[in-house]
Amino acid sequence: MQRIPALVLLLLPLLYLGAPEGGNRSTHAQEQSADSSTSPHIAVLLPTKSGPFTRAADAVRRGIWEAQRVQNEPALPLVLYPTSDDPDDVARSYRHAVDRQAQFVIGPLTRSAVSTLAGSALISVPTLALNGPEVDTALPDDLFVFGLQIEHEAKRIAGVAHDQGHKRAMIVVGLSGAGSRRLAQSFAQEWSGRGGEVVHQEAINADPAVLGKLRDVLSTNMPDIVFLALEAPLGRLARAYLGQSASIYATSLVNAGDDALARRDLNGVMFVDMPWLLLPDHPAVLSYVRPDASLLSMELQRFYALGIDAYRIAMDLIHAGEGMSAIDGVTGHISLDHERRLVREPVVAQFIQGETRVFDAR
Repeated sequence: MQRIPALVLLLLPLLYLGAPEGGNRSTHAQEQSADSSTSPHIAVLLPTKSGPFTRAADAVRRGIWEAQRVQNEPALPLVLYPTSDDPDDVARSYRHAVDRQAQFVIGPLTRSAVSTLAGSALISVPTLALNGPEVDTALPDDLFVFGLQIEHEAKRIAGVAHDQGHKRAMIVVGLSGAGSRRLAQSFAQEWSGRGGEVVHQEAINADPAVLGKLRDVLSTNMPDIVFLALEAPLGRLARAYLGQSASIYATSLVNAGDDALARRDLNGVMFVDMPWLLLPDHPAVLSYVRPDASLLSMELQRFYALGIDAYRIAMDLIHAGEGMSAIDGVTGHISLDHERRLVREPVVAQFIQGETRVFDAR
């Protein structure tokens, strides 16, 4: 299955298309329009009017309403405020929601919109943003941040590799695309912060002559591990040139789901991903309807899962505020840090002889 370009992926946590039509139709009757609500409610700000992000936003929306259906507890009604991906439009919708007595806001979804809200004086009710701001600065009061930022997965897998006793890392990035370089930078920062050494960084593309150089730099630099800051297609090609001398690590970008050939090509690669995709029989996952796989791409499954956990976090914040408990979520184990950022720990897995083996599951 084709993955999205890395640059777009870093504007949103992950992105693709193919919104599910089944799964949570029963919740649609609970959905109110923004123009019809003037009583206390939970506002959901999503870019369902934006071409590039419409289907991803709709998958998040479906996940939110599915979580509301499953929890089935007395709560404020959900009201959708459709926006475009224009940050100014999002800001206007936020003001409109608060004016109409929104007591809590879930959204926005894009980094640019989150950055606009974070840098404004608009935040006046508890707000759960579904992405991080473009600049990592202190958040205003009442703004909480949660998302699937792939850079956090790079830090997580760096910690896994370090805890397994490795010290010397080589990083492989794509020759094109800023996303791969940002992913590499996140890994390198975490690795160095833990006392590890980055001995080399090699940029590649699909050219066999370029890929062939991996063998030379590997033998010259002798790393303990190789980190693939790559998506699945290029990661598969790179893996063929890396042999068995170093352990190989990656993020969820290499996980192509049900593609058995891809799993074999990535044999031995250790990565992190969400329970929704790796642990379908996990109690935290089984509670929710999974939309028809024929209508749901892997990327949209991620957004659907994001919506489920966003609603659960919102309910905890409404009931407990900053004293919320950790959540065993469908996107990972989620806890709140002292800066009002929700920290998501995905599970660790490895491709072994065409199978996916999960190493830790809470």
